[in-house]
Amino acid sequence: MHSTLRKLILVILPIAALLFSFTIGRYAIAIPDLLSTIYQHFFTGNRGTNLDTVVFNIRLPRILAAMLVGAALSTAGAAYQGMFKNPLVSPDILGASAGAGLGACLAIFFAKSGMVIQLSAFFFGLIAVLLTYFINLKFNFEPTLGLVLGGMLVSNLFASGTGALKYFADANDTLPAITFWLMGSLSSVNKHDLIMALIPMVVGFITLFLVRWQLNVLAFGEEEARTLGINTKRLRLIVIISSTLITSASVSISGMVGWVGLVIPHLTRSIVGPNYKTLLPVAFVLGATYLLLVDDLARCLGTVEAPLGILTSLIGVPFFVLIFKRNIKGWK
Repeated sequence: MHSTLRKLILVILPIAALLFSFTIGRYAIAIPDLLSTIYQHFFTGNRGTNLDTVVFNIRLPRILAAMLVGAALSTAGAAYQGMFKNPLVSPDILGASAGAGLGACLAIFFAKSGMVIQLSAFFFGLIAVLLTYFINLKFNFEPTLGLVLGGMLVSNLFASGTGALKYFADANDTLPAITFWLMGSLSSVNKHDLIMALIPMVVGFITLFLVRWQLNVLAFGEEEARTLGINTKRLRLIVIISSTLITSASVSISGMVGWVGLVIPHLTRSIVGPNYKTLLPVAFVLGATYLLLVDDLARCLGTVEAPLGILTSLIGVPFFVLIFKRNIKGWK
């Protein structure tokens, strides 16, 4: 009964957050009006009203983007924590976020369009992780340690590039745009951004969900996993590619949003335990719900929208302290 109740809550929670997010904002919408607008949009073809525009052209893309980014960061974080067997690992461990940040800043520096900024962020995120992987191969480190060291080197290299761009950027125009992007926001997300990010995310999500049971085997150690028939090198590469796809895609539309991929996997582990067959899907749901609610707070907190990355840090740090002490026992 306890398990059934937990599953019911996990189904109801994102649905309730979704409906709640549609109703709040500078243009408040009552639940009956929201349901009526949805019905008219799909069944009567009445799509020219102000409510229809607010619901489907403004709030729907942003709500879906917040849920996708939250799900992506938490799923990638959970997968990396399982692969590295380390509770302090987050989705940017291999440099994807730093690479995406540099890519976006380059596009902003040269005054490119929003689509170019998104594509540049995505591909630079992939390039950063590719460099990390080749550094590990070149110096022939112990697999997980080499990846972590390579990620640190690449992250610092790309962060230095971002710092240089900020130094040379126009202080009246380009610099504020770069700074705002780096703080994270979903205020400018539209349907086209969502569709572009959705394709690599779907590929990454499906792949991780298909191999999630093998992440349990990695917990036994490298030799034991090989004894059980797991190709650890191939599995590690699959997890890296899939996590990089969804992390780079999420950063490309949201900017730098931290702590989601570190906090939510720990919360999930404290609720459902360490079995990745359950942990990964629940992390997906909780991450989507969490970032959606934080984004609601960002757009309703004041007259000026608060940066999403700052809020996730302010909320994530004390939240992490509360759950980490209890959850760390499961890693010993």
